[in-house]
Amino acid sequence: MEKVYEIGHRRFVLDEDKAEAAYEAKRVINGRKSMTFNLLPLKYAWAYDLYRDMKANHWEPEDVQMQKDIELWRSTNVLSDTERWIIMMGIGYFSAAEGIVGDNVQHVVRELVTAPELKLVLGRHAHEENIHADSLLYMISSLGINPHECEAMFEDIPTIVKKNEFVTRTSNALRRDLDLTLPENKRLLARNIFVFGQCMEGTQFYGLFGMILSLYRQNKFPGIGTMFRYTLRDESNHIKVFRNLFMDLVDENPEIWTSDFREELVDLMKEAVALEKEFIRDCLPIAAVGLTADEFERYIDYIADQRLISVGLPPLNPQIKCPLPWLAEMMDMKKEQNFFEGTVTDYKKRSSLVETHDDDL
Repeated sequence: MEKVYEIGHRRFVLDEDKAEAAYEAKRVINGRKSMTFNLLPLKYAWAYDLYRDMKANHWEPEDVQMQKDIELWRSTNVLSDTERWIIMMGIGYFSAAEGIVGDNVQHVVRELVTAPELKLVLGRHAHEENIHADSLLYMISSLGINPHECEAMFEDIPTIVKKNEFVTRTSNALRRDLDLTLPENKRLLARNIFVFGQCMEGTQFYGLFGMILSLYRQNKFPGIGTMFRYTLRDESNHIKVFRNLFMDLVDENPEIWTSDFREELVDLMKEAVALEKEFIRDCLPIAAVGLTADEFERYIDYIADQRLISVGLPPLNPQIKCPLPWLAEMMDMKKEQNFFEGTVTDYKKRSSLVETHDDDL
């Protein structure tokens, strides 16, 4: 169907059928190629909705006060050695892990998807990983931690090295020209999205998140705890982005969703959980923050099953219940407001608020 516009002496004919065909040609991969970044009409509306949510949640590390954290870190008799170690491990691991995620989003996944709205939300995802990396640098400089120690932790602690190797091996195979019409290469991409979204960001980040939030719950490290809560809110959106991307990729390419591939993904989650449990033992070698490593390990089992179920895969521990309900409550960002008296956690971009005063931020 053609639509004609006559403006003065000029006549313009718009071919709606051609436009609709272009819309139908949008795909997660192998879609319509165009030099333009035309988002409309949206085919993957979820991607644009998540982009808007992520943009509204924008935050900057420097907006978080660190004075109480600095005083606590410099104290000589308030913190235990284990509590200090948890902060060191958190900063040491995440200061580089966030960069691994951002690099994969920007230079692997975003390069391979073809729909503009998917590229849009993935660009925002990568930007938020930069903010998270920046927040870790802010923590390091505020506390006066030697940055070379953080680098040494990332390079020399075996459980950190193994976690990083687990995820980077799924991205290395995609850093070359691939024929994404081949089922085996489609599976490479689907595997990457599953590992980074459900195994790494969705599961392997949660052991240390939980330990640091345990300290925060005891009114220790309010600045670091606040930044980790903002990061958690971002991560919940990142998990959704990769879950939805994974589901749409499988839906558009059902030939990859074989029983063998599903079994492979479950095995990858098993490996991710095993690596995270080893890492938890390094982070919490003795009971501290009112909890034991066993409790955090059970929490990881619970989280992993939620991730598997969300993408249509069977859980590893079907009968498991959340062993740390207070932690689940803290990590549910919809219920975060007023969880701690006097703590502002609903950080929104200033321009997205109406009649907001400086004291409210």
